[in-house]
Amino acid sequence: MKATFMYGPGDVRVEEAEKPRVVDSTDAVLKVISTCVCGSDLWPYRGLEGEQNGPRTMGHEYVGIVEEVGASVENVKVGDYVIGSFCLSDNTCPVCEAGYPSRCMHGGFVGAAQAEYVRIPQADGTLVVMPGEPTEEQLADLTAASDVLGTGWFAADEAQAGPGKTIVVVGDGAVGLSAVLAAKQLGAERIIAMSRHADRQALAKEFGATDIVEERGEAGVAKIKEMTGGVGADGVIEAVGTQESMMQAISACRPGGYVGYVGVAHGVQLDGGQLFFSEVHLMGGPAPVRKYLPEFVDLIYKGEIHPGKVFTKTVDLEDIAEGYKAMDERKAIKVRVRMK
Repeated sequence: MKATFMYGPGDVRVEEAEKPRVVDSTDAVLKVISTCVCGSDLWPYRGLEGEQNGPRTMGHEYVGIVEEVGASVENVKVGDYVIGSFCLSDNTCPVCEAGYPSRCMHGGFVGAAQAEYVRIPQADGTLVVMPGEPTEEQLADLTAASDVLGTGWFAADEAQAGPGKTIVVVGDGAVGLSAVLAAKQLGAERIIAMSRHADRQALAKEFGATDIVEERGEAGVAKIKEMTGGVGADGVIEAVGTQESMMQAISACRPGGYVGYVGVAHGVQLDGGQLFFSEVHLMGGPAPVRKYLPEFVDLIYKGEIHPGKVFTKTVDLEDIAEGYKAMDERKAIKVRVRMK
């Protein structure tokens, strides 16, 4: 089969690889019918994750058709159309039952889905069966649901988005835009998207943003305070993962408010004294996407949400390096990979 490998910063190649097979009785092997490039893939692409020893497989977002299952798999069968999270989970351990399948005691992470086939351990707990073959539009929406929609939704949940609330979104990538959509679905009254890019501002407004703020850092915080009568937002979503974005999120939040942070942290350090006196609730980490997937599938098949609009470029697997480059140069918000 063909699969994507990253050899080093800026060096993405599609090469022949051994087709995965069932190894454990809880495995499923999927024929991938849609995948994509994630913003988090750009960290190693830009050389921001340290030294890399040899090529690494890439990809953690996927929609597929079940091709083979292990002897213990009960919830999915060969031929099913399925979607799964980037985090593996049995969905039965105490942590999963508490609502955090992203930290399953027997879990892990998917890391080879930018390929024609992928092996999914813990298939029963990780995969969700869809009600039949998706249309092309649904396929884009479902691909977004595999990660960025769930990640944005988790951040909106943790920021306590809801009726009457003012929510600020720091970050205008696919996760931040998905968080705008989620905050709208959760009933937030005012959604302020912080963005400097016209195309992303337009999509943010389409997804439900009521206001756009272009300022960043201290100037951005000052603008949010001005817009909220000097108080700050009820909840803030941090969807970048840098020191500046985290401090901007905490500082824009009112005392007693909530910050949901889902940007993969790189170089983020929190000053204890500043955090102490900010008096905000902080919650975040890898999103428990699996717990949201049944609801997402239902909303997408009913046509009530279209998170796939974050894909502004589509490429074939053979051209995935072009997709990485487009996202790196901000010529695309997010790139979907069309499988033949």
